[in-house]
Amino acid sequence: MADHSHGHGHEPAFHATTKDYVIGFVLSVILTAIPFWLVMSGAIADKSTTAIVITAFAAVQVVVHMVYFLHMNGKIEGGWNLMAALFTILLVAIILSGTLWVMFHLNANMMPVKMDGMG
Repeated sequence: MADHSHGHGHEPAFHATTKDYVIGFVLSVILTAIPFWLVMSGAIADKSTTAIVITAFAAVQVVVHMVYFLHMNGKIEGGWNLMAALFTILLVAIILSGTLWVMFHLNANMMPVKMDGMG
């Protein structure tokens, strides 16, 4: 039988199993149900803490989707998919944090100052 790889070294395609999809689905349901319960029951009294916890659950759920449904790991395509995703996450984090920082400082520094004895 002839070798048709032409020396490119391509890896075989990743084939997910039903078990992988079921695990991803169950994790997604759990990671959705817990924040829903936290909000609906008022289990955490402080709204800021609740928002932080929900954001953490959302970040974990994004990773679950990337691993179980998008099949992104260090083995597929020599790790380039994973590296591209990590770079994208880094850029989004820099853009969001920079935007929030600028907006906070504009709000703090651009508010009109009320001076006593004036107008």
